[in-house]
Amino acid sequence: MTSNGTENKTDIDEGLYSRQLYVLGHDAMRRMGVSNVLISGMRGLGVEIAKNVVLSGVKSVTIHDQQNASMTDLSTQFFLREEDIGKNRAEVCQSRLAELNSYVPVTAHTDKLTTEFISQFQAVVLTNSTLIEQLELGGFCHENGIKFIVANTTGLCGQIFCDFGENFTVFDTNGEQPISNMIAGIDKDTEAVVTCLDETRHNYEDGDFVTFSEINGMTELNGCEPRKIKVLGPYTFSIGDTSSYSDYVRGGIVTQVKMPKSFNYKSISEAMKAPEFVMTDFGKFEAPGQLHIAFQALDEFQGRHGRLPKPRNQADADTFIAVAKEVNSKSEAKVEELNEELLKKFSFTAAGDVCPVVAFIGGVTAQEVMKAVSGKFTPIQQFLYFDAFESLPEEEGGSLTEDDCQPIGCRYDAQIAVFGKSFQDKLNNLKYFVVGAGAIGCELLKTCAMVGIGASDSGCVYVTDMDIIEKSNLNRQFLFRSHDVQKSKSSTAAAAVKVMNPNMNIVAHLNRVGPQTEKVYDDEFFENLDGVANALDNIDARMYMDRRCVYYCKPLLESGTLGTKGNVQVVIPHMTESYSSSQDPPEKSIPVCTLKNFPNAIEHTLQWARDMFEGLFTQKAEDAHLYLTDPKFLERTLKMPGIQPTEVLDGVKRMLVDDKPNSFEDCVEWARNLWQENYDNTIKQLLFNFPSDTKTSSGALFWSGPKRCPHHLKFDSSIELHLDFVVSAANLRAHMYGMKGTGNREKIVEILNNVVVPEFIPKSGVRIATTEAENNAMRNDNDCDSIESLQKSIPAPSELKHLKISPLEFEKDDDTNFHMDFIVAASNLRAENYDIPPADRHKSKLIAGKIIPAIATTTALVVGLVGIELYKLVQGHKKLETFKNGFVNLALPFFGFSEPMPAPKNKYYDNEFTLWDRFEINTSMTLQEFLDYFQNDLGLEITMLSHGVCLLYSFFMSGSKETRKERLALEMSKLVEKVSKKKIPSHVRALVFEICCNDKDGEDVEVPYVKYKLPV
Repeated sequence: MTSNGTENKTDIDEGLYSRQLYVLGHDAMRRMGVSNVLISGMRGLGVEIAKNVVLSGVKSVTIHDQQNASMTDLSTQFFLREEDIGKNRAEVCQSRLAELNSYVPVTAHTDKLTTEFISQFQAVVLTNSTLIEQLELGGFCHENGIKFIVANTTGLCGQIFCDFGENFTVFDTNGEQPISNMIAGIDKDTEAVVTCLDETRHNYEDGDFVTFSEINGMTELNGCEPRKIKVLGPYTFSIGDTSSYSDYVRGGIVTQVKMPKSFNYKSISEAMKAPEFVMTDFGKFEAPGQLHIAFQALDEFQGRHGRLPKPRNQADADTFIAVAKEVNSKSEAKVEELNEELLKKFSFTAAGDVCPVVAFIGGVTAQEVMKAVSGKFTPIQQFLYFDAFESLPEEEGGSLTEDDCQPIGCRYDAQIAVFGKSFQDKLNNLKYFVVGAGAIGCELLKTCAMVGIGASDSGCVYVTDMDIIEKSNLNRQFLFRSHDVQKSKSSTAAAAVKVMNPNMNIVAHLNRVGPQTEKVYDDEFFENLDGVANALDNIDARMYMDRRCVYYCKPLLESGTLGTKGNVQVVIPHMTESYSSSQDPPEKSIPVCTLKNFPNAIEHTLQWARDMFEGLFTQKAEDAHLYLTDPKFLERTLKMPGIQPTEVLDGVKRMLVDDKPNSFEDCVEWARNLWQENYDNTIKQLLFNFPSDTKTSSGALFWSGPKRCPHHLKFDSSIELHLDFVVSAANLRAHMYGMKGTGNREKIVEILNNVVVPEFIPKSGVRIATTEAENNAMRNDNDCDSIESLQKSIPAPSELKHLKISPLEFEKDDDTNFHMDFIVAASNLRAENYDIPPADRHKSKLIAGKIIPAIATTTALVVGLVGIELYKLVQGHKKLETFKNGFVNLALPFFGFSEPMPAPKNKYYDNEFTLWDRFEINTSMTLQEFLDYFQNDLGLEITMLSHGVCLLYSFFMSGSKETRKERLALEMSKLVEKVSKKKIPSHVRALVFEICCNDKDGEDVEVPYVKYKLPV
């Protein structure tokens, strides 16, 4: 948000907040931009909340603390350094928090909080506070309309309380895009039924509100006040009385309307009497009530003894349980039976504080702050409790002792209080690979630094990311600052966490993970790792790393976010399925005939515009470039399956001969004719083939249902959108040919005044596909004579040496390159053709750029859950039920955890195996010896043997006896080199062979792959 020196910041810096805007929207961001927030308590939790709130873009943040930093703070407080010990925590953190966002002033307050002081804030957050303080300030906030939040973490537990006052209005409860559906029919009745087209389910719920548009007949519904619906089925719902309306004829769109919703909150003193809980784990249904008493008992214990219970001290635990029973007996929210085992764990760990739990609670709390000041998303009603006791050793009373959990005067003391010194040594000695240094990567690296991964002579964290830092990254990738823009992500992030924990050994790489970097990330690299944590933003890279982890039997921590949604998956060797074992279904593609002729939604016109960009400025330019520079381009094109040679050659001919510009004026003329072809001529031809009153063979109107009847446009350079298209298309064209363009609209209008556009007359006999089948049939028509004539019509590359063509790769984030200008103009003009509501640049960039919305709060929360699973992996947990895959949606809010799926088992003979198993051969063998080993030792007859795409052996293999005999005598690695005609790279230590086998009965049987160790 840009500050103009006034109190209210209403302009939004879309470069910085672009990803967050896709989640919150402009209205919510503006409401946040006039809100002052107070966060009290600058230990780990307070600074985690403050970090996320500052990044979010509120008007200002004031941080408060009266305490000085201590050594134990360093376990979770990532903005404190050892040299800060003894200094006031708020004063030390103020400048470091302010660096996160130049638009959000951060001030420090070190005096006691008073009601007079907090009255200036729209939201107040208390962390590390006493119950007395919570009750006093919470009551004042409730009476004075100040949003009030309490957040605490202790050991492996967390607590959040929210009070947003009476009649708190939420403008959008879930943040999802309003649902729209096309209408097939509407009854005229006292309880009218609306029927949607049966192509897709309407996805409405009882109580939703909808409005209507574009209905022919029954026009009283068009633009009506939102009507509440009752769902009758997947394609039908009722809307009330339409009996007095005119008759429905056809068409129409029904659209969900987001209605404001009011919430009534009790003050903290009232809420504690009859608490409402948001469940964070449905497998622990009784836990919130137990933890509600436990946190009150902890406050009472601390008040009586002036300290927290000592780590794993049985006497303190007994005292704590007694206090909890006393608190429970006096509570109006009494728990029938206290869980003493849970209370003992609570007491044993209460003196500690761990980064993953802090990150989880901090992420959730910061999102509640954003809800409080923006009115976006459903807030917590009113208490939330969380625990991660599964992270403790599976065998209670095992190696973890009171002595092991005593403080030793180091930065990890708060973590040692929970898990012990021996466990801390394990963490310090870990070698982990963090793949990606973006939003999730930054949080993972922070967690590594706080937890102490790789912080010993034998430990190390490796991080790789080939990207550079952009301005839009700064809003959620908190390790980067404005002066880091254009620097490497991985090396900058590594330097930042090294400041957080100077003992951390971290090595930054700038590589993409994939087959091309296996020389770097080779057998030796992976075999030395203890695990991998993915921080990737695409499925292909995730699946590749998953395959590598399965091959090397390394645990994988997988996570991802999408706006307020996040997920975590833990992949454990020999226990769970892998990431690739289950995948989301692919996105539903838009039929080609819909894109070409029958769009009915802005998503269709945006995809059409993106396809046009790729066709005109990328693919055709690439083909022309290859024709000029690659002597075998034509030969390869004619042989390539799935390619229409006439389309390619015609495109090359147009680029190099027919439409080749000699000046920028030619580019403008080309752009003007392109406009004419797409928005006037093509539509005229379409309506010539299918006039507006055309009927199908069944008598139904052709232009009905999902088919919107279009109208052609008439070019007018005084209309901004028309000129936007020409300016952007002409400049993109000029850029391809290495010419200088201009954005001077007056000059371009002068050129346009001299452009003569040929008159278009629709032609008979032009085929237009109305179905996918027709479209495919038309594409498969191939005229060999036209291929030959096209080849002859294109000059040889030697005759065009002076010509250079540069393909344009679509780049959505550069506002000076005309790429998004073209997409927005091309899409909205086509939308106008079909009377589809247009999309602004922001929405167009989201859809056409396939942008993944992101916010800092979800990222922090998700990485907190990753850290909790990491603890379990390092503990060496053997029970699958102690691990948890998670899915969260902070907008609702919803938290769902499930036990990881076990690896599916297969069987040959009596031998069970999973994807983690393989045959391992550690001695050199010839092919014959290899076949004999499986036949004689394992009872498996190999019928087919392959390595990658190379078929090495099969029972039906052709060739002479001598050839077969020669192959059987070759050592396996030599055989691979002979068949593949490639030398095995020096870094490869083992080969993977896939085999098909028959058992002793001659039946085909599924078996693991073979890992064949290469001879040294």
